[in-house]
This record gives sequence, structure tokens and C-alpha cells, in this order.
Amino acid sequence: MTSNFHKYTTFVNKVTSTESKDADAFIYRLQELGGDLAIQRLLTAAVGISAEGGEFMEIVKKMIFQGKPPSQDNLEHLKIELGDVMWYVAQACMALDISLEDICDMNIDKLSKRYPDGTFSEYYSENRREGDR
Repeated sequence: MTSNFHKYTTFVNKVTSTESKDADAFIYRLQELGGDLAIQRLLTAAVGISAEGGEFMEIVKKMIFQGKPPSQDNLEHLKIELGDVMWYVAQACMALDISLEDICDMNIDKLSKRYPDGTFSEYYSENRREGDR
């Protein structure tokens, strides 16, 4: 009898891209994406933002749910982790050939369209217009 987990992993394997399962296909895809796109910086940024963001979240989680105090040491640790996130954000900006200021301007434009009166709205937060990512 096949276990549910075995069925699940069989399914997962079937719906996983070749590039995710085969090192040669992965390397070929990276080479294919090279050229004008600094894919290595983009990959570095994506992995790093996720990892460092997780470290930042871990501190916040412990303060909220596990009684860790918002001491100077813990707040300093948050700032250090946020600096690490920013290092990877800079990598992403370099990979995409855009400044952090331009990213901020794009985000302001996006959110200004989402919240037309300039303030947060639960309605617009949950009911996005077409094309609003």
C-alpha cells in the first residue's frame, strides 16, 4: 500500500520543473538567462532577502509571541538584520539596473493608485483593481 506522503511526493515530482530537478538543466537555464540580465545577482538577492527577512521576522516573532523584550540589544539586532536585507536589496537593484529611489517612486505610484484618497482602506486592500499587484 502506498502512503499518502509517497503519493504526495510522486505528485510533487511530476509537477516540478526540470530545472529544479536536474543540475545540468539548471546550469543551462542560468546560462540562457545570462547576458543582459545579471541572473547571478538576482538569485543572490532573492535567496538573501528571504533568508535575512526570516532572521528579522524571527526576532519580531520572539518579541510578540515568546516574551522576548524589546531591549536595546534586540532592537539593535533588528537594525543589523534590516541592514543585511538592504544589502540584498542593493544586489537586486544592481541586477535590475534601477536605483532604490526609482523603486520607491514606483511603489508610491502603485500605492497611490490603490488608495486614491491617500490613506489606507481595508476595502481597497482586499478588493484590488485589475492589474494591481
